[in-house]
Amino acid sequence: MTPNVQLYQPKAALVVFTASGFAAPYIEYYDMDDCGCPVNPHPLTVREAQSLAKALDTREHAGKAFLRPEGVLPDNVLHLDPSENGSVVWYTKPQRQKLYFAESLGLENGTVALPALVWKANKKEMQIFALNGTAKPKAETPLYHAPFFNLYQKGYVCMGTVNVAIKSAASLEEFISAWHAYFFDSYFSHHINEHNPVGVNLFNLYKELMADTEKKFPTDTLRTTPLTLKNLL
Repeated sequence: MTPNVQLYQPKAALVVFTASGFAAPYIEYYDMDDCGCPVNPHPLTVREAQSLAKALDTREHAGKAFLRPEGVLPDNVLHLDPSENGSVVWYTKPQRQKLYFAESLGLENGTVALPALVWKANKKEMQIFALNGTAKPKAETPLYHAPFFNLYQKGYVCMGTVNVAIKSAASLEEFISAWHAYFFDSYFSHHINEHNPVGVNLFNLYKELMADTEKKFPTDTLRTTPLTLKNLL
């Protein structure tokens, strides 16, 4: 089978001339003849410059590419707003995850069991909540405080000094992967405004989960929120 190859023909060329010192560069525009040779040289006009600027402007393409899935929509995605300032809501099943802690907390880095989690993020900020179960959540599924340090009462994550830089043309999968890395590769350090997200001492709970690699996260320690999944959609 012959591949469907798109052929491009040269249409125009630009030549930039510079002079010594601080003189502004001079740009000359050339049309291309049928043999691909430059002809009709003339100074670059305003209209030609505007046409070139439009062709080189990738912002519109980037906006259309933002949050576009690379294939079939992932099953763990619960809601998707693909606009320029859009957001994604997704969930993760119970898992074991390595966490990093600031030295001031006095807790060794280690792997702990986590409950199922619900995430909501845009390009700049993220909220995270826990689920008391393993099934894919529905609109009426209640949300619990996620069992982590560095969280505000409403589930927003304090990223501290982490430089959040989501690409303007990030695919859906890249977006989710980037937020997982920002969150789990940063250092947890403290409760915010004395907000303890669980009904026990979180420090001691982490130590227990790191000591017993077979122990699942005790969901009976999760604290309820007034929210359900539909509040994030």
